[in-house]
Amino acid sequence: MATTDTTQHSEFFKSKVLGHPSGLFVLFFTEMWERFSFYGMRVLLINFLTMAAVGYNPGWEWSTENAGALFGTYAMLLYITPIIGGVIADKFTGYRWAVVIGAVIMTLGHAAMAIETELWLYIGLGLLVIGTGFFKPTMTSIISEMYKDLPKKKDGAYTIFYMGVNAGAFFGMMLCGYLAERVGWSWGFGLAGIFMLLGTLQFWLAKPLFGKIGDVPSKEAIAEQTTTEKEEIKRNPFTLVDKILIVITAIVGLAYAINDPLSKIANINLFPFELSGIEGQYIVVLIGLALFLYLVIGRINRYATIVRNRMYAVIVFAFFTVLFFLGFEQGATSLVLFARDYINRELIGNEAIIFNIVNALLTIVPLIIITYVLFLLGKRTFAKIPGSNIVLAVCFVGIWGVVLYMLNRDFNTTAYEVEFTAQKVAVIDEETGKQKLTKAGDLVWAEIPISIDQDASQAKGEVFSKRMIIGEAFSDFKVGEEINIITKDENYTKFGYLTPERLEGAKTNATTLDRDSGIVKATVTEVKNHWVEITASWFSILNSFFIIAFASVFSKWWESKYNPSAPQKYGIGLILLALGFGMLAFGTFGVAEGIKVSMIWLILAYLFHTFGELCISPVGLSYVSKLVPARMIAFMFGMWYLAIAIGNKFAAVLGGQLENIREEYSLTTFFLIFTIVPILAGLLIIFINKPIKKLMKGVE
Repeated sequence: MATTDTTQHSEFFKSKVLGHPSGLFVLFFTEMWERFSFYGMRVLLINFLTMAAVGYNPGWEWSTENAGALFGTYAMLLYITPIIGGVIADKFTGYRWAVVIGAVIMTLGHAAMAIETELWLYIGLGLLVIGTGFFKPTMTSIISEMYKDLPKKKDGAYTIFYMGVNAGAFFGMMLCGYLAERVGWSWGFGLAGIFMLLGTLQFWLAKPLFGKIGDVPSKEAIAEQTTTEKEEIKRNPFTLVDKILIVITAIVGLAYAINDPLSKIANINLFPFELSGIEGQYIVVLIGLALFLYLVIGRINRYATIVRNRMYAVIVFAFFTVLFFLGFEQGATSLVLFARDYINRELIGNEAIIFNIVNALLTIVPLIIITYVLFLLGKRTFAKIPGSNIVLAVCFVGIWGVVLYMLNRDFNTTAYEVEFTAQKVAVIDEETGKQKLTKAGDLVWAEIPISIDQDASQAKGEVFSKRMIIGEAFSDFKVGEEINIITKDENYTKFGYLTPERLEGAKTNATTLDRDSGIVKATVTEVKNHWVEITASWFSILNSFFIIAFASVFSKWWESKYNPSAPQKYGIGLILLALGFGMLAFGTFGVAEGIKVSMIWLILAYLFHTFGELCISPVGLSYVSKLVPARMIAFMFGMWYLAIAIGNKFAAVLGGQLENIREEYSLTTFFLIFTIVPILAGLLIIFINKPIKKLMKGVE
């Protein structure tokens, strides 16, 4: 058996691309398309749910709180189902089938979301969670199996693999986001699903390249695995109390995950009680966490002192991991909304041209590099897996098509000044029934355009002519020409031109909602120069770009004599995260209501957040594997992913409070919360560096 495996691996390594087996690059592209789909959808969800129901690109007009509750549950479950999926792959399906099963389920999830109804949204998210459970843990397992006889090459293989992860995230957020914001939401959701399906197909057609790697486990392997597990259980058996606590905490966690969005969106509360002003669901969660800690500590205390102390160190790291992701995952919620509503994303003239050139280089250069890798893979493997190579080629033709469409559209967009009739209306506070006041005590007014459904003579406020800059691709409007426009946001600060198709869509949408259409007749008063409006989703690509750009710098730092200890890396990472939010707090400080903030502050925030991620993300799982004994590794990995899941959930819940905190206090206050907490946490873990190192008992 061993000889067969060795021969198989020897054959497998004969076909190489850039010094690694061709199969690694099949996995690279499979993961790239999966991450393309995942991050492409992820960057759209909050934006779509909270977008105004009447406008240029109508959404569902949910509150940020409700959208955050739903997204948080989705993100939380994404880190829990892989624990179950990994077990199923190990014992029943094998890794390769698990990848295919997960990818097909995720494809169906994306297709469901493209329908854009509430029922199909929930079905789609559910399918994505289940599919991720199968897909996520198996790709790295296949790589591990591929390189089991060549451990020295494994680090390089994982580096290449994670480049695929970041390339997929980069292009997914850029292109799905672009199509969703420029053409329509279903285009963005649909594009994510299409590449998920094609990625699955190319992986399945590459089966001859892998031989038995990742195949369904044999009865002998399962029996051997079971024997090993039985021996480990004998050393530290799960008691009846342990099993009961596992069931209770699992039920509590799942109940909270479901109840949070259910109570906010559907007003159905599984825990309809309060204690000292604390909602019932949070009381239940605290009880569940207490029971889980009792379970974990109880099991750890059964081990010898050295092993026990090392696992205590893992618990400390898990706690600070929750605090890190609490801030870092704002990138999926509050930072998307901040980019959309509070960042000045419109550039005109030379600024627009410079951005378009930079964006073109940012997109085309990495795409050329990855296309070259595809070419090398095709040269090596076309004879053996022609179908897989053809599907990959189709994928890249599609990607190049979307990229060229995006760049061509942006380079051919012109700015126009238009004039239309608007009215100045008092903004009324719903609670007091009186006109709202600014923090300086001034009355708050709104300048609302008069739509084609309204009569200007019946206007409630002062009527006046308002001028606004709009941009339209491939257009040639003349001064004096009348066009139809509609607002892009709730505050009427940005407008877009309605093509005949969008015009009919706006009318149909208004009829369905029984609301004013918002369509405004405007006259072109001046033809300006080049213009670009950066999509809100574009800023999310910065994380992937900065990882690719700076990962090697941090890697060299870790290999130098100045390599910090694990607690110090955590501390540095948390402080860098805080500095990113500090940039946003500084950038929004003293900014008047309705004034947009410079994009430089958000770019700097993503830069510091990425630096923080590079300090923490590679460290966490590495230290779990180093500090935990083999017989507890699965349990502690599960606990680690639970910590990330909790961080993701509470990040979305807090991110959903963006508007509430802004209205009650200010945007600066919101960002200061995420500045102060990580700084204090970072300083704390640096301060306790020596006690943690003592717990680690020599593990570096």
